Amino acid sequence: MNKYISRSAIAAVIFAFGGEAMATEWNVSLWGKRRAFTEHVEKLAELVSEKTDGEFTLNISYGGLSKNRENLDGISIGAFEMAQFCAGYHRDKNPSITVLELPFLGVTSLEQEIDLSMAVYKHPATIADLGRWNATLLMPSPLPQYNIAGVGEAPSSLADFEGLSVRATGGIGQAMEAVGAVPTSMSATEVRQAMDSGVVKAVSFAPHAHMSFGTIENATWWTTNLNPGTVNCPVVANSDALNSLSDAHREALLGSIDEALDHYVANYNGATMDAWGPALEERGIQKVTFADSEIAAFKEAAATPAAASWIEANTAAGLPAQELYDMVIGMIADGS
Repeated sequence: MNKYISRSAIAAVIFAFGGEAMATEWNVSLWGKRRAFTEHVEKLAELVSEKTDGEFTLNISYGGLSKNRENLDGISIGAFEMAQFCAGYHRDKNPSITVLELPFLGVTSLEQEIDLSMAVYKHPATIADLGRWNATLLMPSPLPQYNIAGVGEAPSSLADFEGLSVRATGGIGQAMEAVGAVPTSMSATEVRQAMDSGVVKAVSFAPHAHMSFGTIENATWWTTNLNPGTVNCPVVANSDALNSLSDAHREALLGSIDEALDHYVANYNGATMDAWGPALEERGIQKVTFADSEIAAFKEAAATPAAASWIEANTAAGLPAQELYDMVIGMIADGS
């Protein structure tokens, strides 16, 4: 069988003997291993199976179907039916959702990150943008503000980031560049090896990823309050596969998203963050906290130029960039 032909198109939908109900299997492409970042997908699979008495199943693969930077391409050609990816991995392929990766937006909770993401995902320009890849956005993978773990002498001021090689994608990379660091974009699965070999001296991640991908096994310091932003990593479905579902199966899938996200948030705010502090303490990792004045200067240097550049570039590319940016900023200002 051609590996690039969707199973939903040729073999995933079958009829049982005796006229019983239709059974459907979807392949889901993730990466790494099961962790806080994938708990909503795991919960979605559980809920869909329960609601359909096992007639609709999501077969989750951690790296067995595609490389993480190629998941959107796989969705576009129907190599699998569902996938997770991060906008910063290929900003040119999904420019609309990169508004959510701009530095220093001021997002304060996972719940707020979900609300902002879903608003952007439902915008007609975003739907059309991802539609180029035959992809329908289902839900975000909300992450807290990123901070940096590194090796060597701990920075005592933002000036100490000058020349530091740091893994940072999207808007966070732009923010780090603004203080003289040298950002490098690489996938999460490549980070530990890059840190071990000295290719990068520091890594920007959310807490779960620092634990899952082993950066804290090397790190000697961690910043507590840089909070330059986060990344946006949606879960998408192949649009043809989604449209080919029966009404009952589509409702089981789409009707389970809110519950899957609630589970994700409870797990992240609970088990993940409960483990984070002790993990740093056990390894003797130094916590670096910068003065408010330094953070304000960092924000001034990074936020406005990055937003202006994003709006200019994406307006030129045909997106209603100012409208998307204003929507996000307005929701944050309103406390949405």
